Amino acid sequence: MNQGKEIENPESRFSALLLAAAKLPGVRINREAYLRSALARRCSEDDIRRAIEETPAAAGIPIEVLDKVANDSIRYETGKVSALSAAAGIPGIFALPATVPADLAQYFGHMLRIAQKLAYLYSWPDLFSDEGDDVDDATMGVLTLFFGVMFGTQSANAAVGKVAAMMSEQAAKKLPQKALTKGLIYPIVKKVAGYLGVKMTKDSFAKSVSKAIPLVGAAVSGGLTLATYLPMAKRLKKHLSSLPLAEPSPRETNGEVVDGEVVEDQEPFAPAHAEEHDADTTAVKLEEPQS
Repeated sequence: MNQGKEIENPESRFSALLLAAAKLPGVRINREAYLRSALARRCSEDDIRRAIEETPAAAGIPIEVLDKVANDSIRYETGKVSALSAAAGIPGIFALPATVPADLAQYFGHMLRIAQKLAYLYSWPDLFSDEGDDVDDATMGVLTLFFGVMFGTQSANAAVGKVAAMMSEQAAKKLPQKALTKGLIYPIVKKVAGYLGVKMTKDSFAKSVSKAIPLVGAAVSGGLTLATYLPMAKRLKKHLSSLPLAEPSPRETNGEVVDGEVVEDQEPFAPAHAEEHDADTTAVKLEEPQS
């Protein structure tokens, strides 16, 4: 009886799906490889090296440059998840029991991918530092809050801001474990997880209905994914870029304070082809969307 109640608990349901998505092939982003490839066209080698060793903020990379790189990554992930969602809608109603769970898992997987990429650009530490499948509680907590920001919950916005402030004040290179697992942030994490568990169930039902008609369902499903994923990714980008943690630090050279050296292209919002090198093992390979 208790086990059944635990399964039906929205908080537990969301946490189970988040953990399952984090274990999917190609979902975890290698921070060093991503920053090196994503920044290659816009920043000097010295800035890239320091961004990897410390953070993009410590390297003095301007927010405007990071925003352009973030837009490239958002377009890339949005194109992939929308195409995969449309493909899952093709079989029609007879394949619903198989396609809906898989579609939901890959959707969450791509949410995790863009959350990691945006976090690394805006100076958050490595979220998956070990090589195993386990996800520590602090990482689960901060990812839950990131998802909450993507879904527009104000409590998640405030909590992410508090976590970022803690890290900024202490110049920490790791997530604040205690605050996220036992301290003042933990109750907010639980509340957000419960809300997302309920939200996930409602949205999952809506997507199931959209898949009921073959081919037509594919177009509806892909369009629905595009209409939800893109604004959620942009919402997280806007919030993370606004935090003090992302503000570039001035550097001293020969006694003078200088900004980070940035190599700007003449082609605005050109596709970041280096994205293709970030250990993506997802079944469907797509070129990144053109602007």
